[in-house]
Amino acid sequence: MTLIPLADAPTFERDGFTFRPLAVPSRGSVELAVWALELAPGAHSETHSMDREEVFVVIEGKVSATVAGEDVLAEAGDAIIVPAHATLQLRNGCPHNPAQLTAVTSAGMKATTDGATFAPPWTQ
Repeated sequence: MTLIPLADAPTFERDGFTFRPLAVPSRGSVELAVWALELAPGAHSETHSMDREEVFVVIEGKVSATVAGEDVLAEAGDAIIVPAHATLQLRNGCPHNPAQLTAVTSAGMKATTDGATFAPPWTQ
């Protein structure tokens, strides 16, 4: 399939984050995994790492992140590059508006948090 409408994407929620897979293996992609990501006002992820490089492009809002101990602030149009195995925490510091991002990584990516490794369902 060539066109993958966002309106048809399943929705996964975790701690104020909403994941909507676009191009993932279950939706026809072979090598890449791409999903739309929304961070609710004030939402922050747990500290985690991925076994593949991951890139977040901010579409709307401002997102702060700690990547391998380095704090960054990204605005619309900016990209956050997270190397494989680097620790990451994402945050929406805005108390009033959600942040919109697009996430890109390799198909088959696995995440590790609190010593547990798993394949996030929005990447499958």
